[in-house]
Amino acid sequence: MIETKKFSLVKPTADTPFHIDFEWWKLHDGNWRIYLHSCLCPEHQAAFENIEESTTIDWVDPVTAEVQTVDGLQDTLMTHCAKQTDFLTNHTTLVDAVFRTLISHGNTPMSPRELEEQIGKPAETILRTIGGIQVYKGLRPVGQ
Repeated sequence: MIETKKFSLVKPTADTPFHIDFEWWKLHDGNWRIYLHSCLCPEHQAAFENIEESTTIDWVDPVTAEVQTVDGLQDTLMTHCAKQTDFLTNHTTLVDAVFRTLISHGNTPMSPRELEEQIGKPAETILRTIGGIQVYKGLRPVGQ
């Protein structure tokens, strides 16, 4: 039996931290790897040409030294591709901008207020977009 987190009735605010809940996304969208692949730089799109194959690696959190098993594609995206200058542009959609900002910060939780400073869109607009019932690309409040 697959155990899923229950939806919270607590309404997020502009100060509620959000993150990419990869576990939720994997359970609810079979195409999550295709989207991650599209975010890779051209060099790594070629390297991960066969996106159906999942390669896991051990990743060490630089702050806590906790070792986690992560998807190799996901790690490459976070440690290399997200650092490229064209990873986030002025033409990136709001949901993609939030997703890419979180990726470029190692998926460290950020509130809509903090995201506003990074992507230049009003915190209330960000909150209305990612704080509702519809979950986009695994963007969820921490703890939900």
